[in-house]
Amino acid sequence: MVKPKKIQLHRQSRSLELHYAEGSYVLPAEYLRVYSPSAEVKGHGPGQEVLQRNKHDVAIDAVAPQGNYALRISFNDGHDSGLFTWGYLHELGRDHQSKWQDYLTRVAAAEQAEADQDLSAVKWMEPPTPQ
Repeated sequence: MVKPKKIQLHRQSRSLELHYAEGSYVLPAEYLRVYSPSAEVKGHGPGQEVLQRNKHDVAIDAVAPQGNYALRISFNDGHDSGLFTWGYLHELGRDHQSKWQDYLTRVAAAEQAEADQDLSAVKWMEPPTPQ
């Protein structure tokens, strides 16, 4: 178990700072929200993940320990059902850059798919020929 030595909530910058023996990680609220371990985000099994979008303005309202193994993070959009275990928080800090890039790639792909779908819904028709 990689439990942080210190946890700081920075309301103004909307981030959570986790201090470990090897260093610290600053995790933005948006990043934590889109990677919440809740069923709403992860689904109930492989392939059921739900891409969280438009969370750039989300903030952290509260952080509360859950036993000796996790944090419950409450966000200002009402989401508070994910329990962030110490191991998962450490993973989010350690892999922040690659996970965030993966998220941005998935959002861009979803937006492109929506744009393609919108274009395919448009049917071009030739104007009627005068008689």
